[in-house]
Amino acid sequence: MNNILTPLLESTKLQEYFVELRDYIKEEQQRRNDFYDFITEDIKAEFINGEVKIHSPVTDEHDLASSNLFTLLNVFSAMKDNGRVSHEKIMIALTRNSYEPDICFFNKTKAKRFIEGQKLFPTPDFIVEVSSKSTEKFDRGIKFEDYALHGVKEYWLIDPCQKIIEKFLLIGEKFAQQEKRTNGDISSKTIKGFTIPVEAVFDKKIFATTIATISNAKK
Repeated sequence: MNNILTPLLESTKLQEYFVELRDYIKEEQQRRNDFYDFITEDIKAEFINGEVKIHSPVTDEHDLASSNLFTLLNVFSAMKDNGRVSHEKIMIALTRNSYEPDICFFNKTKAKRFIEGQKLFPTPDFIVEVSSKSTEKFDRGIKFEDYALHGVKEYWLIDPCQKIIEKFLLIGEKFAQQEKRTNGDISSKTIKGFTIPVEAVFDKKIFATTIATISNAKK
C-alpha cells in the first residue's frame, strides 16, 4: 500500500474523506469536460490538476527550435512511414490531465487507429517540450511524472535560450536522463534511425543541411 494513504486508512474519518474525494473528482471531471467545450484551435491551453492553463505566445527562440525539430522529425517519419508526428495543438488525454505537447510521435499502430474529426488522443511514444520560464516547472514536474506514469517511452526537454537538449528514457515507471547535449549528434531510441546534430534544432543553416540529408536518404 502506498505510504501516502496510510494516515487516511488509519483515520476514523476515512469514510468522510472518501466522500469528499469522490465529490471532488466528480466536480473536477465536470471542469475538464467544460474545458473541452471551451478550448478552440486558436487557443493553446492544458488542463492540469483541475485547472486550465492558458499559454502565452512563444518567443522567437522557442518557435525556431520547435519548428525545426518538428520538421526534421516529420520528414524523417514520412520517409520511413513509421508513424505520425504532431506539433503544438494535439490534445493528449491522460487519466487526470490533458496536455498539448510541443511535439509528439505516435507509432504506426497507434496512428492507424485515429479517426476523422478526432480531438483527443492517447499517450504518444515520444514527446518533446520546449521549455520557457513559465512552463519549465510543469515540464520538469507534473508532466515529467505524468508522461512517465502513462508509458511515454522517450522525453526530450529543450532549452531554446541555452541551446540544450536533454534526453530521458523510460525505465520502469520513471524517466532517467541519458544525455544532455549542446553539440554533437543526438539520436532517438524510440524513433529508430533518427539522428541529428543538436545544432540543427537551433541554427537555420545546419537545419537546412540536415533536412537535405534526411530528404535525400534512402527509405
